[in-house]
Amino acid sequence: MSTATSATTPTASEVVANLPWRWRTQGAIFIIGGLGFMFDAWDVALNGFLIPLLSDYWSLSVGQAAWIATANLIGMALGAFTWGGIADVIGRKKAFTLTLLVFSIFTVAGAFSPAFGWFILFRFLAGFGLGGCIPVDYALVGEFTPKKHRGRVLTAMDGWWPIGASLCAFVSAWLLGVGDWRLIMLVMIVPALLTVAVRFGIPESPLYLASVGRYKEADAIIARLVERTGAEVTTWTHEVPKTAEGATAAEGATATTAGAASQATSNAPSQPGKVTNVNAQLRAATGQLVQLWQYSAKTTLVSWSLFVSVLLVYYAALTWLPGILKKQGMGDQSAFMVTGSMTAVGILGVIVSALIVERVGRKWVLGTTSIVSALLLVVAAVFIEASGSELTFAAKASIIGFGFVVQIAIPTLYTYVSELYPTRLRGSGFGWASAASRIATGIAPLVFGAFMWPVLGLTLTFILTGLLVVVAVVLMALLARETTGEALG
Repeated sequence: MSTATSATTPTASEVVANLPWRWRTQGAIFIIGGLGFMFDAWDVALNGFLIPLLSDYWSLSVGQAAWIATANLIGMALGAFTWGGIADVIGRKKAFTLTLLVFSIFTVAGAFSPAFGWFILFRFLAGFGLGGCIPVDYALVGEFTPKKHRGRVLTAMDGWWPIGASLCAFVSAWLLGVGDWRLIMLVMIVPALLTVAVRFGIPESPLYLASVGRYKEADAIIARLVERTGAEVTTWTHEVPKTAEGATAAEGATATTAGAASQATSNAPSQPGKVTNVNAQLRAATGQLVQLWQYSAKTTLVSWSLFVSVLLVYYAALTWLPGILKKQGMGDQSAFMVTGSMTAVGILGVIVSALIVERVGRKWVLGTTSIVSALLLVVAAVFIEASGSELTFAAKASIIGFGFVVQIAIPTLYTYVSELYPTRLRGSGFGWASAASRIATGIAPLVFGAFMWPVLGLTLTFILTGLLVVVAVVLMALLARETTGEALG
């Protein structure tokens, strides 16, 4: 029956948020989502290794080579906000599947490019899938994770990123001994397709289903979660979804584990809040940007500034470090190994982030590590420019130090921003923030390669990017709330 939420009966989101953690349930979703994230990182990291290889293969200038990263990252920008809105319309599960298929197919297609123009087109299309994978992945995993563990789990999600980027570096260095750049790209088909096959075991997010009025489906999934985790919950209510104007979109409903189980076997439609007009759904998805700023201009400003500045620093290093080291006189394989070491040590950074994010708080961890990582990149630039073809110990230490600290900052950033928005805007909120960073990082390789690096030098270039991080952290300190310990709603 329909009823308002009561003070004694928990809501559906509270039930999910307070379930005990079980590796066979939420843990399986974390692993599957993490594998998708790992392969996303692998494909993105390819840009940095392809730049020096294709510069030689097609005799590209620095400005031309920059399009390898720019096309991919602009595609990611388009994908980030497009897939975020799509995920809020068709669901997390379907959107995740499609993003994996898109980036896998077009990465492999790039290996067969007959000319540089075709290669750029395929990297753009692969980026479109890549851009959607991160926001959809985080929304999916986050909405299944209990509140008590959410900070650590979402932070640990980013541990898959340095694993993927490191594997890309080390495998690429090894494959150069037996093949060329085409072989490096072809290997991406295996993990992507394996992840697509595995991911069919993930149910749709019950929080998403309830947010669009599909209560019976949500109840059936929650009942299975309760059963599989051994929780002692027998009934719950649904929070009443609101329209942008605050009007009630659908009545809340009280559900029980027994009732949900019987509803799961019924084919009768019961979706009181579902919009049946597909065109209306698409218009609603494209209108998410306006809703984000209406919800909270301060929150959206902070989210965008943090994403743009922190990821600009990270992608500057990931994209250009192999080329920078090669210009210093290092060979391809040596440059790849140094870059791989920088990303590999990030695994430890993610572990540290997971251990401290709940104790210290999102804002303190993110603010401190963002500034320190930007500073370490400046120090690395100073020592790289002072080195010859053989990097000094100080240069290697600062590069590795940057890789460690920045991977404390980034998972905390993803966790923090994903928690700033309510369920109905979480996918698009994260997606649009990610899109803003992709636009900035997409343009950055061209600006970096054609102007900043050759004209200003490496050190001054990284000083300027570091100042953007400082501004973003100040905005966060003044305008954004702390989300540690909050329940998702």
